[in-house]
Amino acid sequence: MEWQNYITFNFAYNLICVILLPMKQLLQHIKNGRTVIEDIPIPTPREGQALVKISASLVSAGTERMVVEFAEKSYLGKARSRPDLVKQTLDKAKREGIMPTVNAVFNRLDQPMALGYSTAGTIVALGKNMQGFKVGQRVACAGGGYATHAEYNVVPRNLLTPLPKNVDFESAAFTTLGAISLHGFRLAEPQLGENVAVIGLGLLGLLTIQLAAAAGCNVLGIDIDPKRIKLASSLGLEAVTRKGAESAAAAFTSNRGFDSIIICADTPSNDPVELAGVIARDRAKVVATGAVGLNFPRKVYYEKEISFINSRSYGPGRYDANYEENGVDYPIGYVRWTEGRNFQAVVDLLSSRKLKVESLISHRFDIEDGVQAYEVITGKKKEPFLGVLLTYSHVEKFESSKVVRFNVPTFKPSTCKLGVLGAGLFANSTLLPVIKNNKDFELVGIASSGGLHAQHSGKKFGFQYATSSEDEIINDPKVNTVAILTRHDTHADLVVKALKAGKNVFVEKPLAINSVQLSAISKVLKAESCPLIAVGFNRRFAPLAQNLKSSLVNRNEPLHAHYRINAGYIPLNHWTQDEALGGGRIIGEACHFIDLITFLVGAAPVSVTAHALPNNGKYREDNVSMTFTFPDGSLGVVDYLANGDKSMPKERLEVFCEGMVAVLDDYVSLTTVKDGKKTVQSGAQDKGWRAEMAVFAESIKSGVGAPIPYEQIIGVTKSTFAAVESIKVGTSIDIK
Repeated sequence: MEWQNYITFNFAYNLICVILLPMKQLLQHIKNGRTVIEDIPIPTPREGQALVKISASLVSAGTERMVVEFAEKSYLGKARSRPDLVKQTLDKAKREGIMPTVNAVFNRLDQPMALGYSTAGTIVALGKNMQGFKVGQRVACAGGGYATHAEYNVVPRNLLTPLPKNVDFESAAFTTLGAISLHGFRLAEPQLGENVAVIGLGLLGLLTIQLAAAAGCNVLGIDIDPKRIKLASSLGLEAVTRKGAESAAAAFTSNRGFDSIIICADTPSNDPVELAGVIARDRAKVVATGAVGLNFPRKVYYEKEISFINSRSYGPGRYDANYEENGVDYPIGYVRWTEGRNFQAVVDLLSSRKLKVESLISHRFDIEDGVQAYEVITGKKKEPFLGVLLTYSHVEKFESSKVVRFNVPTFKPSTCKLGVLGAGLFANSTLLPVIKNNKDFELVGIASSGGLHAQHSGKKFGFQYATSSEDEIINDPKVNTVAILTRHDTHADLVVKALKAGKNVFVEKPLAINSVQLSAISKVLKAESCPLIAVGFNRRFAPLAQNLKSSLVNRNEPLHAHYRINAGYIPLNHWTQDEALGGGRIIGEACHFIDLITFLVGAAPVSVTAHALPNNGKYREDNVSMTFTFPDGSLGVVDYLANGDKSMPKERLEVFCEGMVAVLDDYVSLTTVKDGKKTVQSGAQDKGWRAEMAVFAESIKSGVGAPIPYEQIIGVTKSTFAAVESIKVGTSIDIK
């Protein structure tokens, strides 16, 4: 009967799949250099985002070509081109060992990259707090990782620009590149009637020369290609070849020199900056928006006191997560031209026909044939090119699916029928390999909001399906266990949701990032018939930590534990440093080390006193010494430090108790000294992830209870909140 049901289910599912189609997306595999089109679940818009059905996207012949060419290099070639990453890798190897480092590097290389950053389409769905936008609205979209070459994009509000009726999608796809040109032009600060030179008449240069003319400047374009000169002339603009540039510049400016020179060329040669110095007037400005050689001829730049600026993308707000991801705009009175306002200005110029892009389009490819676009821009196809567009021929009668199914066995005797939320680097490099090799787990579904990472991980680890919808996992009747591996701020809500849906839950640390979230979880845990929950405090399951605990089981005295963590510096703009997203480093990571001491003592802390080194504008309470007291009088000191050298081992724990000293070094060795006898246990680094998941599965299988006592999970989480509070108020805090 079961097999009859199985056949019926598969027939029905295959019928549904004819109607529900995943989207097509263009991806670059960094590991093997392959550029491919793959089926990806339709992404799900979160708060502050819109889901946009894409009609056209522009291929960047500069940025995207460099990505593809880097991916196509051998491993040695990749290493030679990025010595900074090689140094980071060597430091990691010194700290964590060769094999963990190799695995981490290959896992990162294995992640596919979504190409593209300039698209246009129609909004089909909105997340919360998207006032000012509506379904059916036509928009231009911007941003790497958002405005990608895919049939659907999820885009934050500050990277969306409404389109007037007279701007078609193909023209609107130039908006982001136009903003790059516009920002570079603004940095030059030209005035009405001034002389402006644009060196390099590729796509960026031909947009820039039009912007300069629209602003009332006298503009001269310079390029090595006569065809580009002809194209500029067809737009009603003056341009000359490089060979005659110096004499033409003298005549154009009446021998005064240019007030501003904007370099849009893409070449490792220093010729553009050398030419800029020659044709510049005294105290002129030179702005580089293209990637060019930057060995300046000091004599001419010194004698003319020329100012040089490297333009950074498309305006203020770029690389600011608060602006781009959280939707926080800059006041117009302080920042007149943000990236968003630059986008709008470009669209307005397209609408007024002061910026014309139709003649700049050299190629069009349907997304199904998108790989050919990269054969053109990388020179594999020997064709001249300029503006390369991808188009999207949506089949309107079909709906699109947030699920992609994989051809894997759908029946397997197992304890945990697992659904995973989150498919980032940690999931791929650490937990999913462990789970895959545990026979007690059946890998049912995996979700990520963008869909791409879920699709990649789903195929790689053998899940039955991938989705962009968390609800798809939580509401799947086949799933009885949910692993939450998402960003810290989402943990608590997903825990509550999954527990209320009757699922066992494994959640990576931290359990919660504030007391309101923790209270909500505590309330659910007190309900009758609440499923099992475990938190990713893996270190207590490490073999050497277990051995250390065994040596303390029969103690009759309090212990003293000193845990030193050489955590390493993380920039202030990283999401883990944001209290609202990551909770900060004490709540987000130091919980690991508080938990291990809690495990050794056998009870959660009752008070904490914490002190931090001065931040000095570089840190955010991440150089901290915390002293915890425990119910039996034990003391635990956690020194969490970000100001050390990352090439040194990360963790060292010293425990003193009843004439014994134990030293746990980075989960590689455990040295115990008692009665003058020294014992050393050592091996490959093992921080307990494999044992952690095995114990979790066994707890579900046998029904013996939670792998970690709930009072310890809750107590450790409260301890992190109390430590943060102690730093703020400067006194000891009781943990209640």
